[in-house]
Amino acid sequence: MGKVFILLVLFALPQVTHSSPDLWRKFGWENTDFSKHSISFDEIFMGIQLPSGLSSKDRIPAIDEPAFIPLVEVNNISATSPVVSVVFGEDARAYPLAILTWHEIVNDTVGGVPIVVTYCPLCNAALVFRRTLNGQVLDFGTSGMLRNSDLVMYDRQSDTWWQQFTGEAIVGEMTGQVLSGVPARLESFERFAAQYPNGKVLVPNDPEHRRYGDNPYVGYDSAAVPFLYRGVILSNIEPMARVIMVATNAGMEGVSLDHLKKVGDVKLGEVLISWMPGQNSALDAALINEGRDVGNVIAQRVSKNGLVDVVYHVTFAFAFHAFHPDGKILNDS
Repeated sequence: MGKVFILLVLFALPQVTHSSPDLWRKFGWENTDFSKHSISFDEIFMGIQLPSGLSSKDRIPAIDEPAFIPLVEVNNISATSPVVSVVFGEDARAYPLAILTWHEIVNDTVGGVPIVVTYCPLCNAALVFRRTLNGQVLDFGTSGMLRNSDLVMYDRQSDTWWQQFTGEAIVGEMTGQVLSGVPARLESFERFAAQYPNGKVLVPNDPEHRRYGDNPYVGYDSAAVPFLYRGVILSNIEPMARVIMVATNAGMEGVSLDHLKKVGDVKLGEVLISWMPGQNSALDAALINEGRDVGNVIAQRVSKNGLVDVVYHVTFAFAFHAFHPDGKILNDS
């Protein structure tokens, strides 16, 4: 009953379904150059309707000064709780979804490399990008906007809007620019800890600021339909089915998690995708640490140095199709 109730509340949130630059300027976007855009404005939704005069910027606050503790000091994360892991050289860091769910963006520097760690719960898209573009280091925040039910970020230098799912600038001065993806893993805390015993783990700057560890989207990945999505739903796979997506020489390809779990390993083009059990869903139970087991995924390409991690998505089928309508999903049906 609790799952149904929370989902009903989520889907009943007030919406602005017909937005425009004139309206957006009233919500804090007077510096965005709306003469430049690569998508139709009709594709943009405000996630929550705000009273006139309030900005939609940073209603979900990004983390700009992330705090970390050594892995050996962590005592409040279960072994199977999901984290986004990023490694540059000797600098290995884990970003728990228990925190990212409430902030969606972390601006950080790892191994001297400026990066932005992002998570969109509505697409289950955990992605990391380099923040340096054309010699300029960008800082990102949440816009309060959605497109294809995916987080729209903005950079504070130009107020350009960026699609989190693709890393592409879609509205504003930097339209058409694309952020470079960083190979990162969405994995269990115990897997990160086993590989990087000297690693660091993100902790809240203020533990009382949010209900860290709680899942505000209880039962979302078991819902019949995604939130605020108006696109095409595929007939051969459930819209909320998890899909692993990678770029190959043939384009963007995917495999359903259900199929991957059955076979263990799948080769898409030159990319080997593997599955192992032992990671909680962040979008299932009321506590992230108690979510059902959806397992761990690794995506790697064969190189002269052996297997090398590549950028991958563990997302939902509707999102894969929305952003890559020509992409193929390997599935049992």
